[in-house]
Amino acid sequence: MMKTIKLKTSLKCVLAFAGALLLISASSFAVTLVNDKNFYNVKDFGAKGNGNCLDTKSINAAIIAASDEGGGTVYFPAGDYLSGSIQLKSNITLYLDQGAVIVAAPEKDSSEYDKSEPAISDKYQDFGHSHFENSLIWGKNLQNISIIGNGMIWGKGLLGGYNKTGSNYANKSISLFSCLNVIIRDITILQGGWFCILATGTDNLTIENLKIDTQRDGMDIDCCQNIRITNCTVNSPNDDGICLKSSFALGYPRSTKNVTISDCQLSGYDVGTLLDGTYKRGSREGRQGPTGRIKLGTESNGGFQNITISNCLFDYCRGLALETVDGALLEDITINNITMRDVTNSPFFIRLGARMRAPDSLMIGKCRRIMINNINVYNALNTASASIISGIPGYYIEDLRMNNIHIYCQGGGTQKMAKAQVSEDERRYPEPYKFGTIPAYGFFIRHVKNLTMNDVSIKFIENDYRPPFILQDVKNATFRNIDAQSESNVPIFIMHNVETININNIDELKDTVITKSDYQSL
Repeated sequence: MMKTIKLKTSLKCVLAFAGALLLISASSFAVTLVNDKNFYNVKDFGAKGNGNCLDTKSINAAIIAASDEGGGTVYFPAGDYLSGSIQLKSNITLYLDQGAVIVAAPEKDSSEYDKSEPAISDKYQDFGHSHFENSLIWGKNLQNISIIGNGMIWGKGLLGGYNKTGSNYANKSISLFSCLNVIIRDITILQGGWFCILATGTDNLTIENLKIDTQRDGMDIDCCQNIRITNCTVNSPNDDGICLKSSFALGYPRSTKNVTISDCQLSGYDVGTLLDGTYKRGSREGRQGPTGRIKLGTESNGGFQNITISNCLFDYCRGLALETVDGALLEDITINNITMRDVTNSPFFIRLGARMRAPDSLMIGKCRRIMINNINVYNALNTASASIISGIPGYYIEDLRMNNIHIYCQGGGTQKMAKAQVSEDERRYPEPYKFGTIPAYGFFIRHVKNLTMNDVSIKFIENDYRPPFILQDVKNATFRNIDAQSESNVPIFIMHNVETININNIDELKDTVITKSDYQSL
């Protein structure tokens, strides 16, 4: 008994000593920062941090002072910093400490924001992608900048939502144009306006461990190269969560390439309910179903190359979307280890189109060399929808491999829905719901070459009288080890205008090779 008591006493002493060391270490670190000549506390420049007084000038004064000395850390201690536009400079870190909140000033203080500058090009992309200075935090032609810390950016006064249109008022939380070597880490963004993060022509960008809970886009990565997005949680019910784009905003086409997205969670809960932990579902701001997904597109003048997406989770949001519709390449894409629950439209939407919101010199693009592996989808909610893989007449999606895919659809499709016709609409905005009712409940595949689907299971929760697969104008496709649920007298495959279709090891179907057929059902 005495030995036990001594052991417990010793353990308490050790823990107490360790705690003291941690406090001393933390205090030493804080003192080091405060005494560091490259450390600039915004309160030393007049910032109040009380949520009532405007701190715009004080924050920018701290940034200028740091820049004049060659760079440094601009420090925000705990407090609410009401601010208009904060202009970044090279070799500057913004450090938001725990409890520090940068609050976007309301519209009555719009003079605190910088106006939108003349656009380099505004013909081929939306207003928001053509202007950058009308933001809460912005930087152009900079290098070596960071926004870090455990604090928050609250875009309270920014333009956001679909009830406001056509305004020159500030609409972005963080906007970066033509920057190099950027880190955004550990911060939280609440209600970030039209874009929480808009990075255009920005290379060597790392975005890590962010929590974003917003009404519109979480991240738009446009014409950027060498990008790493990891360990982020993005909730955006009314727009895309993580969106790669390649617009004409630079005045010329530039591909978004060499991008890794990993270990992220995407959702479409009501705004604010990710951060408060209630995860509410239901209220939306006028769009069809919560969005929240990972997407490549819609702006696609420069294309997408060498992209990997891995180990991500989708909950109550749309599925993956890969789109090239403005005359560019989408190629060398690898997607691995994704789980989705309660997906509100197509689990997979792969689209080669001809919207061609692009200069006349650009040709219709190509969509090729895509590998999708190890995907689990449960309760795909939209009865009228399915996974859509669609090129356009004369232009094929090529070299697509899908392996180890498991999809549970909500089901409920009727015999009438099975007769629906899907128009080409190659110039239409690419979104699954614009295709209308899909006559297959699993995959609608059209204008595709060199397709392999292996170890794929498709099942429905409620009875569905549509076939699992419809193929139209498909060449050189292999379906192997397919487990596809279907009602009696409903075929697994319906095929129109197909060539060289190999079907192997599918229950209730003989191994089959279709050399060429105008129509076939199996």
